[in-house]
Amino acid sequence: MNTAPPGTKPASLVPPAKVDIAAEDRRWIADRIAEVLETGQLTLGKYGKMFEEKFAALCATKHAVAVNSGTSALEITLRALGVEGKDVLVPANTFFATAAAVVHAGGRPVLMDTDPESFGTAPEEAERRMTPDTVGMVVVHIGGLISRRMPELKAFAERKGIWLVEDAAHAHGCSYGGTSAGAFGIAGTFSFYPTKVMTSGEGGMIVTSDDRIADEARFLRDQGKASFLENLHTRLGYNWRLSEPHAIIGVRHFERLPTMIAARQRIAEIYDDGLARIEGLSPLAAPQGAVCNYYKYVVLLRKRVDRKALKGRLRQEFGVALSGEVYEQPLHEQPIFRPFAKAPLPVSEDICARHICLPVFASMTEGQAHQVINALKSTFG
Repeated sequence: MNTAPPGTKPASLVPPAKVDIAAEDRRWIADRIAEVLETGQLTLGKYGKMFEEKFAALCATKHAVAVNSGTSALEITLRALGVEGKDVLVPANTFFATAAAVVHAGGRPVLMDTDPESFGTAPEEAERRMTPDTVGMVVVHIGGLISRRMPELKAFAERKGIWLVEDAAHAHGCSYGGTSAGAFGIAGTFSFYPTKVMTSGEGGMIVTSDDRIADEARFLRDQGKASFLENLHTRLGYNWRLSEPHAIIGVRHFERLPTMIAARQRIAEIYDDGLARIEGLSPLAAPQGAVCNYYKYVVLLRKRVDRKALKGRLRQEFGVALSGEVYEQPLHEQPIFRPFAKAPLPVSEDICARHICLPVFASMTEGQAHQVINALKSTFG
């Protein structure tokens, strides 16, 4: 626990995040990489297939298709769904890739404002943004939190005759009401970038129970070839394959996922308890019936707090380094997406401007969590 007096820099810094790969896992990974280097099967091999099978089982979907990034997973899925020349509803509070994948697949993103309860999307907002050319909707599970309104969003999509895709880049191992992230809609996509709860170094995964989408994804990820062994191209695909070394890392880190999620949940419990005693800080709460992996522990600041100054003070005086905001700016404030901003998005602007993310990682100690809470108490007390 941090006991440094005010104005004294603590002896140790609590980092905002950390990639946790144990020594025994590094040895296991190195041995398997040596194996595939010896065989020469460096892509689309047995470890990629193993990774896919494990992830499909986690999400309770019929298929999982491994690709080289979460961004690719989104674009491939949207290409398979045929968005060219059509509108796709996309939340404004998300990463560049969610909307960029729509554009790269030939569609038009229609930006939606943010639900303050979940930082995601509300059915009423989706209804407001519908156009005659809307074919689908992408929802994002911010910080690993699945909104209690996901069943309503699914029902809305079915009622309107549009599809629902989940950008579950944050949501490995998460669920709501017994349904896993990735299994609410027609497909879900995940990222294994190093900052995520689990990683493959680089990589992504498409999960679906739709045979056609899975088949299309397998074609598209390998240059649109009819098979791995012949150069007969039947689709305009791309090189979106996941290499065997990356799959090996993913397989091993996947095995640690339940333990890593439990560790993050323990840190979140400490934060929940500590923040209940600090006025002006409102954590983003998981709904009853949800399993959250706490990829991010998001806290909404009271209005008129200077976020930049706060982060500087926490680091310099208390040894607490906050990670970057989930999204510092909504998509319509990104220069590349300004042409797609057709209406005001005030909630997105407010939420993006005044939230912080507290440090959380699997190897974080309870002492480090209390150091964070003590720093916030000293600052806001």
